[in-house]
Amino acid sequence: MNSVVTILPDPPEPPAPIGLIAGGGRLPILVAKGLREAGHTVHGLGLSSQYEEELPELCDSFRDVGLLRVGTWGKALRGTGARHAIMVGKVDKARLMHDRWKLVRNVPDVRTVVAWYRHLRHDKRSHAVLAAIAEELDRQGVSLIDSTSPIPDHLAEPGVMTATKPTAEQLADVEFAWPLLGELLRLDIGQSLSVRERDVISVEGVEGTDGMIERTGGLCRRSGWTLIKGARAGHDRRSDVPTIGLQTIENLHRHGGRCLAIAAGDVIMLDRDQTIQRADELGVAIVGISVSGAPTTATADAEPKPVFVQV
Repeated sequence: MNSVVTILPDPPEPPAPIGLIAGGGRLPILVAKGLREAGHTVHGLGLSSQYEEELPELCDSFRDVGLLRVGTWGKALRGTGARHAIMVGKVDKARLMHDRWKLVRNVPDVRTVVAWYRHLRHDKRSHAVLAAIAEELDRQGVSLIDSTSPIPDHLAEPGVMTATKPTAEQLADVEFAWPLLGELLRLDIGQSLSVRERDVISVEGVEGTDGMIERTGGLCRRSGWTLIKGARAGHDRRSDVPTIGLQTIENLHRHGGRCLAIAAGDVIMLDRDQTIQRADELGVAIVGISVSGAPTTATADAEPKPVFVQV
C-alpha cells in the first residue's frame, strides 16, 4: 500500500521567525545557517544531550528542551513568535542514558504520553513518530515545514556528481536494483540496499545505513559493490529525509563499496562539496538518479539516462 503524500505548508517569507528543533549531527547546523542566510530569525530548541555545541551561537535564541516533552516545544516556540518550525538531527539514546539527571528531565510530559497512546502504541516507525509530533505541534499553533527548504545546495543532483565515473558494471547493477529498492521503499522496509553483479547482498534494517554498510563488507569480501539509497514512498519531508555525508563515504570505502547511487532531490548530502571531494579522493563514484528512472549501461563515462522505472 502506498503512503499518503503529506501536504506541507509553504515556508514563510523572511524575515519571519522559524523554530529549529534540533537533534545531533551536522544537519541542524546547516539548516540554521541556511535559515539565517535567507534572512530568517532562528529560534533553536536543542534536544537535551543531543545537539552540537556550536548550534546555540547560530540561533537568535536557544533553549535546551527535554526529548520526550513535546508539550513544552510548542509553548517555547510560540513565546518567540515562531509559527513554523523545522525538526532535524539524530537522537543518540546512549548520550541520554549516560546522564541520569538528563534522563529525569526527559520523563515524558502529559501531552507526549497522550500522543503516544493515541498514535504509537502499535506503530513505532519513524514516520509514525513524526506524524504524532507534527499533530501535537499543530495543536499548539506551530506547523512543521519542509526540512530541506533552507538547504537546496545540499541535495543530491541528477547525474554523475564525482569526477570518478561509475563502471559499466556498476551502472548495470544500479539499473537492476533500482526497481527493487522502489519496492523496499514502498513497503517501508528500509532506505538502502547493496548489490554486486546483479546479486543483492544486503537490505537496510533497523541498524541504519552505516550499520548495513558494515554488514555488507562482512558478507562481500570483494570490493567494488554498489550502495543504492532512496526515500520512502510518500516520505514526509518535515523530517524523514535520508541523508549521507563524509562518514558515509569513508565507511563505504572502508568496507569495499565503490559506487553510491542516490535519489536526486530526495537525499541530503551533508557538506555536499566536501563529500564529493572526499569520494573522489577515495575513488568512490556518486550518481544521482531521477526518482522516475535508473541509468542505462550504454557507456560508463556518460551521464546516466533514465529508463523510467517507477519507484
